[in-house]
Amino acid sequence: MSDPRAIAVDQFLAHPPTKVWRALTDSDLLARWLMPNDFRPDPGHRFTFRTDPRPGQGFDGVVHCEVLEIEPPRRLRWAWRGGRLDTVVTWTLVAEGRGTRLFLEHAGFDPDDPVQRRTFTLLDGGWRSHVWRRLEQALTGTN
Repeated sequence: MSDPRAIAVDQFLAHPPTKVWRALTDSDLLARWLMPNDFRPDPGHRFTFRTDPRPGQGFDGVVHCEVLEIEPPRRLRWAWRGGRLDTVVTWTLVAEGRGTRLFLEHAGFDPDDPVQRRTFTLLDGGWRSHVWRRLEQALTGTN
């Protein structure tokens, strides 16, 4: 049974860990597949992602983040706060053959909060589908 407090996804990408790491930590590449941002791969750096507001869910379109942990090219954690969310996103990269197994955990949802349950469902679907497709497209288009 899945944990209602955390989204967990893993995906094989046919690209080496260094290339996947670059897509996760280069602000311009990150903007191509996730959202416009002012990310820097420095512990403690505060940054934002910007997307469409969802007023009905109390979300103004800005995700406030902070780099919590960075261990190139294996692990990246950032705080993810927006609307009523105060969560953590963790990326873990594991070399697998000629590619990378990329694990995502987005944790800290309150299953008792109806708005967070809806947000969990939206983000779970997004992380599992179009985000991975866009990441793969960004990786394929870069050297």
